[in-house]
Amino acid sequence: MSNLNPSREDFASLLEASFHEQDVAEGAVVKGTVVAIEKDMAVIDAGLKVEGRVALKEFGAKGKESDLKVGDVVEIYVERIENALGEAVLSRDKARREESWVKLEKQFEAGEKVEGQIFNQVKGGFTVDLDGAVAFLPRSQVDIRPIRDVTPLMNTPQPFQILKMDKRRGNIVVSRRTVLEESRAEQRSEIVQNLEEGQTVDGIVKNITDYGAFVDLGGIDGLLHVTDMAWRRVNHPTEILQIGQTVKVQIIRINQETHRISLGMKQLEADPWDGIGVKYPMGVKVTGRVTNITDYGAFVELEPGIEGLIHVSEMSWTKKNVHPGKILSTSEE
Repeated sequence: MSNLNPSREDFASLLEASFHEQDVAEGAVVKGTVVAIEKDMAVIDAGLKVEGRVALKEFGAKGKESDLKVGDVVEIYVERIENALGEAVLSRDKARREESWVKLEKQFEAGEKVEGQIFNQVKGGFTVDLDGAVAFLPRSQVDIRPIRDVTPLMNTPQPFQILKMDKRRGNIVVSRRTVLEESRAEQRSEIVQNLEEGQTVDGIVKNITDYGAFVDLGGIDGLLHVTDMAWRRVNHPTEILQIGQTVKVQIIRINQETHRISLGMKQLEADPWDGIGVKYPMGVKVTGRVTNITDYGAFVELEPGIEGLIHVSEMSWTKKNVHPGKILSTSEE
């Protein structure tokens, strides 16, 4: 049976070609050749006076075993040229970090995104593996909105933006939120470009407030103000809307700079005030429903969207200086 580990003399020519006149100093990243595999260690000749041993696990990809073999040429970080045991102290992990730092600095200067994996939780945030270099991801920079469980994001390759770097201190701060915000802004811009004022679209009620409702138009929200929901008086949006409801709305205004969109529902119906003079001529008696009572009078709805004011001075010939609530009541016809 042939020897699976060739003799070291067999690599003489390779070593001479790889390390000829190589000026090696501690703290440098150099090329070395694997001359032997011993249990869980790789013996590496880096052109120094002595060889060094590096754990095989340093050569394996995350979660995978190393496929390193004798004769492979690898880049190694020289921690010490020779220790008390007469061996060189070498590290593949530190070499990888050095390689990553050089690459990351270029990407940072160019404003490029970098790929990494969240692999651990620490105080105030998380640590991210950037191909050997470790970065800090503040909790506030994980997502656009606070998320309780980051487990689905762990150990998954995803893009990050480098916020700052300090090689002297070995600090890198990254953000996932910035990437998401940029992506969302691009999507919003694309959607807005396909919308026009006066256009009728379908949307889903996403949130309801006292002053209106936010409607999802398929990637961008528009505000449906309470005054634009119906021609009649709407005291609160929940009178006619509920979260999750699909509604047909008209785009009233689009702010191209802020991407804010104003929506309306009543605009899809005829304005009841059109032709009001013909429908309700002066002097004609009509029936209405009291919708609101104030100190100075009462509002009466003649039909949805059409209200008139009965001033307190017009309520009675005999009852003077009496509060309207003493004469009329809400919902009374």
